[in-house]
Amino acid sequence: MKSYNVRIWSIRQRASKTAPFQVRWTVNGKVCQEPFATKTLADARRSALVTAQRAGEAFDVATGLPVSELREATSPSWYEHACSYALMKWPASAAKHRASIAEALSAVTASFVSTQRGAPERAVLRAALQGWAFRMVLQDTGEHAHRKDVEEPPEDVRRALEWVASNSLKVVDVAESDVVRGALRALSKTLTGKQAADNTIRRKRAVLSNAFRYAVERELLASNPLDRIDWSPPDTTDEVDFQFVPGPQQARQLLTAVREISSRGEHLHAFFGCMYYAAMRPAEVAGLKRSNCKLPDDGWGELVLSKSRPEVGAGWTDDGKSYEERGLKRRARKATRPIPIPPVLVALLRVHLEEHGTAPDGLLFRAVRGGRVRSTEYTAIWQAARDKALSLDEVATPLAAVPYSLRHAGVSLWIKAGVDPVEVARRAGHSPAVLWKFYAKILRGHQDASNRMIDAALDGTRDG
Repeated sequence: MKSYNVRIWSIRQRASKTAPFQVRWTVNGKVCQEPFATKTLADARRSALVTAQRAGEAFDVATGLPVSELREATSPSWYEHACSYALMKWPASAAKHRASIAEALSAVTASFVSTQRGAPERAVLRAALQGWAFRMVLQDTGEHAHRKDVEEPPEDVRRALEWVASNSLKVVDVAESDVVRGALRALSKTLTGKQAADNTIRRKRAVLSNAFRYAVERELLASNPLDRIDWSPPDTTDEVDFQFVPGPQQARQLLTAVREISSRGEHLHAFFGCMYYAAMRPAEVAGLKRSNCKLPDDGWGELVLSKSRPEVGAGWTDDGKSYEERGLKRRARKATRPIPIPPVLVALLRVHLEEHGTAPDGLLFRAVRGGRVRSTEYTAIWQAARDKALSLDEVATPLAAVPYSLRHAGVSLWIKAGVDPVEVARRAGHSPAVLWKFYAKILRGHQDASNRMIDAALDGTRDG
């Protein structure tokens, strides 16, 4: 219980040889006192109490201490708090977000230590934190618990966790400006020490901010220290490098090469076709069912997306699967996104259904042994297709380096074709702001073309 009903009395001298000077005060009527050996020490203590009172600080009734002093005295370590935060967030978080939280917490927790003496190797410490301290397991009771508390970790993991537990700073101490800046620098680096992408830095910073907010909620901190730190991430860019995005002819050559690679390539031909002609994310294609497809005999069709199957490590899901079934990215759980598809994709999907059918659950695409198509499988097919479709010089460049390049190619094609950017964003499942961020160069060119059209119209008006 906290109270502002505080009275601080004058220093009283007692008949004591060891501590003759006594500071006394009351909190909500409860008398508190502290003895001191000298009047100077007693004066300093009384001044600290008066300063807290004048600053409008509440006092704890049970201990008589100002809230700031109580916070300092009872503060847990950052490692303990981070473990509590990860456990609190786990049940309601998607599997990918769970992994993201663990990744960010591992980076900052490794920097929130008092010394590097005796520190384990950085890779070992990160693995211990990410895979054991900040990863939960579902128990038979239906409750989640830290993996480190349920399973027996390897010896190097156990030693790493003991070291970080022993050397972790208190929560109140990590709020210092220099310490927070050190954590932000840590978030800005990849595991190899390179600058991380803008989106990665923002995502990790959001986790750190939320962990600080949770500390405020638990009354471990008075405010979020990030709010007073003037810090910007290092300059990087998430904009697509369009010199390495395949054009329409190259995209068609790559899709043809996929089909000719092998029987698995034939099965995944339409998979890659969806990524190009409908600009779908791999997780969206993996969740595509027959019921989502409107495939007329002639003309344009439509895909009505409602589910996504993002791939994630089995350790981040409650059922042990390597993927989770969820709603569309950044959409309400039951939201749908209709995408008109051109006749060429309609034909691809009709052929796929005729030759391969569907899985028992209606999915169009599946792994060799059933289940979700793994990224390792379709990436291997894609690399083989690059070797077949591109020249040796092109293969040596990042041109169409990953399957996701097809999605970039599809969105770029729509923009260049003159489709309204808002409609492009809707079909691709972006916000207009995100579309501008990633496709700014093409959109600026589209804007220039629009300006020329307006100029022509104005010239025509003047001539009239």
